[in-house]
Amino acid sequence: MSKAGIKIENVHLSFGQTEVLKGVNLDIKPGEFFAFLGPSGSGKSTLLRAIAGFGPNPKGRILIGDRDVVGLDPWVRNVGMVFQSYALWPHLRVRDNVAFGLKERRVPPEQIKSKVDAALELVDLADLGDRMPNQLSGGQQQRIALARTIVVEPEVLLLDEPLSNLDASLRVQMRRELLRLQRQLGLTTIFVTHDQEEANTTSDRMAVLDGGVIQQVGTPQELYDQPSNLFVANFLGTANILEGHVETDGDQARFVTKTGDILSLPQGGTGKNIVLRPQNIFIRQQSSANALRGKILHREFLGSQVRYLIDAGGAELVVDQTHGGGREWFDTGSEVYLSANTSNAVVI
Repeated sequence: MSKAGIKIENVHLSFGQTEVLKGVNLDIKPGEFFAFLGPSGSGKSTLLRAIAGFGPNPKGRILIGDRDVVGLDPWVRNVGMVFQSYALWPHLRVRDNVAFGLKERRVPPEQIKSKVDAALELVDLADLGDRMPNQLSGGQQQRIALARTIVVEPEVLLLDEPLSNLDASLRVQMRRELLRLQRQLGLTTIFVTHDQEEANTTSDRMAVLDGGVIQQVGTPQELYDQPSNLFVANFLGTANILEGHVETDGDQARFVTKTGDILSLPQGGTGKNIVLRPQNIFIRQQSSANALRGKILHREFLGSQVRYLIDAGGAELVVDQTHGGGREWFDTGSEVYLSANTSNAVVI
């Protein structure tokens, strides 16, 4: 199955007077599993549909391989798209649903049979070809939608929130299946989701969008550990953000919060905010150098960890502590001290 990279160059798209994509530039490598991540209204699905050819033509260029596809009809772009709703034909058997695109392309009947058999085998549903869609579970319907898409051998696979209609446990199973299938085919894949866990566990790289603008591109770990702005920091996981400023004295750097608390920094930087993840703050009963004083406002038991909400000089911080191993729990209302591992902190 052939695969192609995607290059998006200065793409703008408006609905009436509302601009929903604002100068998007992006380069997706051949064979990459790439995610568009962002809140509702961020432009991620609009960008995916612009690649597929659904909706108005954008300004700018969208290259699949070396071909600019802006203005081309969807069926000549050689992309396959799986929708949130699965969009199976309810009156057709599974086998006929999968064969639909091949018949539209006038593929010879003997080839259709072998291609459909191979696609059903690939999604582990070879024995369900004679069933109707309403006789399948949600996960099985999703697999049939995938089989129908990949059977036409697209250069690019587009997935528009394909797991949102499944329950939590089935979503976990299906995202593993998606990744297995993508790796097996080596197919360039774009996965649109608002669920950061889905993006983190499947994608090689991802783009975080907000307001029609790409905020940052990178691996899931890069975006989590080194967010480029406060939106990305807050959107990916839980972020504690303290306001203040950086001071340097020779080789020494420190972040001074608005309340006068001091956090040593392994390196300097510029910015008025420091981002601390919940797992990088530690609760102590005694004061120490660079410790913040706090009061526990709330405690939640989450199974593998205990999450605390702590007032530290007017700033509410979220602190995660691993459960087990004889660790002590702290009661609501307790006065505590907080120390931070600033080697993983980011100044923005």
